[in-house]
Amino acid sequence: MIRKCEDVDFEPLAQLWADGWNESHLEHTPPDLTALRTLPDFLRRLREMGDDLRVCGPVGAPSGFCAVKKNEIYQIYVAKSARGSGVAKSLLHDGEARIAARGYKEAKLDVIIPNTNAQKFYEKNGWLNRGIEVVDLDTSAGVYPLRLYVFVKPLA
Repeated sequence: MIRKCEDVDFEPLAQLWADGWNESHLEHTPPDLTALRTLPDFLRRLREMGDDLRVCGPVGAPSGFCAVKKNEIYQIYVAKSARGSGVAKSLLHDGEARIAARGYKEAKLDVIIPNTNAQKFYEKNGWLNRGIEVVDLDTSAGVYPLRLYVFVKPLA
């Protein structure tokens, strides 16, 4: 079910990511950050993820993705049509396993503060909310500091 990303997946993944980001972040982020989160930028960032990116769903029509970076679930998004299907949980567990395989004893991830649905999902899957921290986000204009919830999970 979970696989490496193929070239034909990038454009639909970028749209999936843009849709998900706009749904959960648009109202809660500063306008200067929102201006940097464009469809071409999501596409560029996906292509830069390389082997750290895994997807779920048919080739050319993915239903979700998870990217890891060091000990972080760096990005995880699922298409609206796939929510509640187990895709997010499968992608999350795969990301956790990839982080553990790198030798890390703890994984982390960030959540925009008003996104209670994501917070509940992570807590249900064993993640602990460590509180609000200033996190340096990657953007095409460089690092962008933003206050986010940071979640952590011990890995076996």
